[in-house]
Formats: sequence, C-alpha cells, structure tokens
Amino acid sequence: MTGRGVRAGTALLVALAVGGASWLLWELTTGEGTLVPRPSWLAATLLVAMAAFVLGFAWPVRAYLGGRSTRRLDPLRAARIVVLAQAATLTGAAAVGWYAGQLAVVAGDLSLVANQDRLWRLGVLVGAAVVLALAGLIAQHWCRVDPRDDDED
Repeated sequence: MTGRGVRAGTALLVALAVGGASWLLWELTTGEGTLVPRPSWLAATLLVAMAAFVLGFAWPVRAYLGGRSTRRLDPLRAARIVVLAQAATLTGAAAVGWYAGQLAVVAGDLSLVANQDRLWRLGVLVGAAVVLALAGLIAQHWCRVDPRDDDED
C-alpha cells in the first residue's frame, strides 16, 4: 500500500484469506451438528449504506479535482476520505470472504431446508460486500492526484 492506495489485487487476497478462514471455521462448527447462523438483512443494508457514504464523501473531491467545483477543498479532509476509501475496500473484501466462506459451507448441504433460506441471504450479503469493496476502489480512483510533470512549466 504505497502511494497508490489499496489495489484490487490486495482486496482479492484479503477476500481469499478471510474466505478460507471463514470456510474452515464454519466447516468445523457445522461438523458438530450446528447450523450457520441465519444472516441478517440489516447487515446487507448497512454494507450498501456504507458504500453510498464512501462515494458520497468522495464525490466533492472528484468534482474539485475535475475542475467542476469552485469550492476550496481542505487537503486534510481529502486525505481522510482517501483513508476512508481504503478502509472500505479492505472491509468490503474481508466481508466478501467472511460471507463467501459461510456460503460455501451452506451450499455444501442444501438437503437441509434451513440452509436453502440461508443460501439466498448469504448470496445477497456477498453481493453487498462486493459493492462496498468496489465503492472503496472507485472512491480511491476519484481521489487520485496524478503526479505533475514539472518539465512542462
């Protein structure tokens, strides 16, 4: 994570690592006869709301950098938004892994009626987490300042 922010490859690695750990944890837990907990719709709503907030906070930076805003932009605020975008990317990636691991365990035993309901809910949660990770990546892109070419001046 140099000056380029959190990259998509890093987010993918986080999702895979957390997904593997989640799968292992839930595989061991459900092996004892326990079900994966029923996922909440509220969690999906919160993930999508966080994505909207991240993009909403990054929009003024995008407008300023694109020359479409005459309002002054506080550099500290812009830096904080970049950090928020990076955190959203990593949080979304970790949530993708967490819920995808549960989804894999549930999909492995659809003979249980309870798992059929959990399958759809977990699929929605994985999608909502992807939305958060993508929002973070987009917000980082919006806040990117390309290096100036000093030879032109």
